[in-house]
Amino acid sequence: MLASLLHPDEIVAMLRLKFGGHVKKIYDAPLTDLAKTLSSNEFCYAVLNKVSRSFAVVIQQLPEELKDPVCIFYLVLRGLDSIEDDMTVPVDKKLVLLVDFHNRLNETGWNISGIGDGPDYRILLANFEKVIEIYQGLDPKYQAAVKDITKEMGKGMAQFASKTTDGVSTVEQYDLYCHYVAGLVGYGLSRLFSASGLEDKSLQRELRISNSMGLFLQKTNIIRDYLEDLEQGRTWWPEEIWGKYGSTLAEFKNGPSSAKSLACLNHMVTNALEHLPDCIDYMARLHHPKVFQFCAIPQVMAIATLSICYNNPKVFTQAVKVRKGLSCKMMLGSTSFEKAKQYFHQCIVAMQKRVPANDPNRERTLQLLEQGEQLTRPERPVRETSVWKMVAVVVLLVCE
Repeated sequence: MLASLLHPDEIVAMLRLKFGGHVKKIYDAPLTDLAKTLSSNEFCYAVLNKVSRSFAVVIQQLPEELKDPVCIFYLVLRGLDSIEDDMTVPVDKKLVLLVDFHNRLNETGWNISGIGDGPDYRILLANFEKVIEIYQGLDPKYQAAVKDITKEMGKGMAQFASKTTDGVSTVEQYDLYCHYVAGLVGYGLSRLFSASGLEDKSLQRELRISNSMGLFLQKTNIIRDYLEDLEQGRTWWPEEIWGKYGSTLAEFKNGPSSAKSLACLNHMVTNALEHLPDCIDYMARLHHPKVFQFCAIPQVMAIATLSICYNNPKVFTQAVKVRKGLSCKMMLGSTSFEKAKQYFHQCIVAMQKRVPANDPNRERTLQLLEQGEQLTRPERPVRETSVWKMVAVVVLLVCE
């Protein structure tokens, strides 16, 4: 609230998101106290709210036909990802778990204790039989999509299991890793959307742009999580990029404002922007408003995150995040292609103004931003809510 005091529209958005019925019942008690008492369906949505509050919101806004399939898809992949991220698991054991994880979906009652990269993720895996129960109740067309993607992702993660500490050498390897952990999610979601009949059957065949939707998000997270990953012994910035500016990836945190540190950061952001046109193309193809909103919100959040990370030395020294109020405003406002484009356009224009004159990748960065600016230029201005109307909404919410 304090961070958004000068932005009353953001305060309204936070209140609307919290009290407007956008999220299924949130269980505030620790999951350890709830896991054994909740039904399988209740547990899935409770743990979803714990491991990703933002995805919980967008998943629960999906049409009923897709809500459970996408929820289970997310939880299955989150369980798999949590195994990969747990740096305490020996590599040989991790490889077996990753490669064989998809087969556990047909093993009623299966779970695994003591593994996960955080308390809530350990609870997810320790009660995974509840996720499996709901998975096995899905339509076979959804089951097939979830299992196929889980199998491919597990195999891909296993290829990189030993590289979490060594890092990736080339941009090609970086793209491949991001494909396995995020691009495949794009493949799977496109399959689920097509299978539901709510989107064109052809969407599942649009592999390049489906992949780019995932890579754009994953690369944004990798850029933002520089310090956290470094402290936990994970390194995903490719040496082909950071090696142009330093002798080790860790040295940038010691001189965060140096020209080389910022040039490296900006190079990483420019690499992520390569996927921007595909993301715009993908969203333009969506028909169902709720499916569009589900896809657009993470993309809008990603471009906002890239915008605040660009040329920002704080990336090397602390967690850099979009203001909670602005996040809420974007989540509630990305209801149409035109409105989502407005947010993209604002972030792109903000980045254009901050490209350093001496940045070694300035030309390519400006090319990509110009292309993005043209693709997202609003066809008509989107009216903002008046301050008095926002105040009225706050009063009504408080009175309720």
